[in-house]
Amino acid sequence: MDLFERGDPVAILGLGASGAAAARLVNEMGGRVYASDAGAGDAQRAAAAELIAAGIDAEAGGHDIARILESRLVVTSPGIDPATEVRSAVRDAKLRTVAEIEVAFRQLRSRVVGITGTNGKTTATALCGHLLEHAGRSAVTAGNIGRPLSDVALLEDQPDWVVVELSSFQLADLESFAPAIGVLLNLAPDHLDRYASLDRYYADKARLFANASEESFWVLNGDDPAVLELVSGVAGQRVLATLEPADGDGAFVQEGRLVQCRDGVTHDWISTSDLPLLGRHNWTNALMAGLAASLAGCTADEIGAGLRTFHGLPHRLAPVAEFDDVLWVNDSKATNISAARVALEAFERPLIVIMGGRHKGEPYTSLIPALENARSVIAIGESAPLILRELGPEVELEIANGLEKAVRRARALAEPGDAVLLSPACSSYDMFPSYAVRGDAFEKYVRALQAEEAE
Repeated sequence: MDLFERGDPVAILGLGASGAAAARLVNEMGGRVYASDAGAGDAQRAAAAELIAAGIDAEAGGHDIARILESRLVVTSPGIDPATEVRSAVRDAKLRTVAEIEVAFRQLRSRVVGITGTNGKTTATALCGHLLEHAGRSAVTAGNIGRPLSDVALLEDQPDWVVVELSSFQLADLESFAPAIGVLLNLAPDHLDRYASLDRYYADKARLFANASEESFWVLNGDDPAVLELVSGVAGQRVLATLEPADGDGAFVQEGRLVQCRDGVTHDWISTSDLPLLGRHNWTNALMAGLAASLAGCTADEIGAGLRTFHGLPHRLAPVAEFDDVLWVNDSKATNISAARVALEAFERPLIVIMGGRHKGEPYTSLIPALENARSVIAIGESAPLILRELGPEVELEIANGLEKAVRRARALAEPGDAVLLSPACSSYDMFPSYAVRGDAFEKYVRALQAEEAE
């Protein structure tokens, strides 16, 4: 079923990167576009101006709901909460609504690797794309990682492969999306400030498999019971990644090496000590990205070489500096409890932990076992009083008024051999517009401190 006919009115909700790209693509497809955003900041106004200059009707600072309700199709950006007035009006009018990813997928000639999960999506997506490119394959990354899939669909010369990072918000509004290779990294509570229940969040993740067929390939985390339960009964061929050797085709850790078993033959990739990423969780990310690359045609030697040359992404357990024998690490991307837990468990040295921001609905008490190695916790942001109530009785904890003061307090508390870890377990939106801006600020404060002490 076509999304729309040429000349049909199509509403685009949101003027972020994905919304603007969708507006350009729908316009190219012959739709009569009206794109709008409730925000009136510089970014939204600039996006609207660019679309208008291209002959596309766009508006920043509000939605013309009456006009939107006259549309044949509504394309929504993942950042727009379903509870907003415009989404509620669209839903009440029973208008067909799809994600930007859906529109783009229908225009792709490329084959797709679709990657989702609660944590590690961006790292695994970037790593899989790196493996394919390093092996000389024609491939790009897109989706939630930053580049809208619609931009790829607009290319005259499309790549052979697109590795797409998929959030639960994007998956919620997909119809025909069917990746050649699907990857489910893990499942844990998240976004409970937006979802009414954990089951609803997992149900959106399960939409990755909505159009599964016997020709589908699924790369799954065999160590995650929730993942295996979610895919029960799903059609297609499955390969598992585990941290212990397992029977059948898949990838696992064996005697300190990442290896793949295929058709009964074990193929060596890389030593865990040579993988330039912090933490055992990144062994799993590497195993799963490697399996996806293998299914896309890469050899074991190509995968091993690619793993050696991937050095991670900003704001994801990224070392910032080390001075006076104290390591400073930016894990600002840890915007939920499970991501912070993974980061805490990645270290053997004592920790000073900076956490806090805007609360997302999950209790912090589940972090207590992972904080055994923490010398102290410094809480910041809106959630600081709640963190103090829930963790204060169990760990050494204090509140700092802002990130810069937290960095300076961490320096006072840290002893030689410690690590100071920013792993917020919260969104950034109380103090910063994004986790990236928060991470950049942390790095700036750390480097300023380092410069002061070098004088």
